[in-house]
Amino acid sequence: MSRGLKSSDLSAAPTAANQKGSQTPNLQALLRDQSFTTRFLYLAIFPSDSILLVLHPISTSDFTTNHSAPASEAASPVPPQASKPRSRLRRFVGFTSIALIAFTAGLVYQTQKTVSRMMTVTLRTDEETLTAFVPADQFSQEVDEYIRNHPVAVELRENPAFTESRPHLKIPAELRDRHLTAGTLSGPDRIVVPPHVFSEKDGKSLVSIFYLGSAISGHLGIVHGGLLATLLDEGMARCCFPALPNKVGVTANLNIDYRRPAMAESYAVLRAETVKVEGRKAWVEARIETLPKEGEEPAVLVEAKALFIEPKQAAVRLSARENQDPES
Repeated sequence: MSRGLKSSDLSAAPTAANQKGSQTPNLQALLRDQSFTTRFLYLAIFPSDSILLVLHPISTSDFTTNHSAPASEAASPVPPQASKPRSRLRRFVGFTSIALIAFTAGLVYQTQKTVSRMMTVTLRTDEETLTAFVPADQFSQEVDEYIRNHPVAVELRENPAFTESRPHLKIPAELRDRHLTAGTLSGPDRIVVPPHVFSEKDGKSLVSIFYLGSAISGHLGIVHGGLLATLLDEGMARCCFPALPNKVGVTANLNIDYRRPAMAESYAVLRAETVKVEGRKAWVEARIETLPKEGEEPAVLVEAKALFIEPKQAAVRLSARENQDPES
């Protein structure tokens, strides 16, 4: 502990400071051993000796010793603050954003991949589709020959107003598996062979002949009504599209009346007719009936009416596609 200055020391200090320079180190040595408070009081009383602050600066250890916190407080560790858990809303928004970004990236990639495939594939002509079918088995071959040689098909083939084709075979093989009627619903025990389609020019009417197998039933042995609706929608659209300004449209309304059960493992005929066209709108009526044997009358299974509308942007898209591929 630093010793205090006596009154005699304080009274003698100014005299010593005013004497020769050899006495200054004695005063400096005297103050060096004093506490910070003692030195401060001395210099306040005798400001003429402030030069000693330069000769002997006040040590910062005095401040540390006198003003620092107790050792027990300084040594006590500060507990780390626990991070607040993220709210459920923030986590939900974060996960949803990541999912949307991943989904969008995958969709864009797959769309570009599909479009690039379509752009590099040459579509078959109507005439080429007539010889493109390869039967999967003996039964499929028999069905195909029966439809091809049926009197209804022969009569339509001889009519110059109609053009025969097999539209499902226009779809490239690598894309056909993703098509509902040409891929998922086609094959043995389903839509056994690609339908034979006869289209009247300018989209006036259409006739499609096909065979419905046992694997597309709703009730056992009865063709599912949803499949019949799908066939009607597709057939009516194919019928009226040539009558629209840009040869394309979407289903705006479809009304169906089921007349009697459509039995599985049987032949059927779809007949469609465009009854009215106004600008971008086309109204179509159709029915599916049995393919009659010689001397029999067809039985109507289901009837439908539909409205198809061409999208407003169809002309722009068609023009852009023609500019990209002038030969199409």
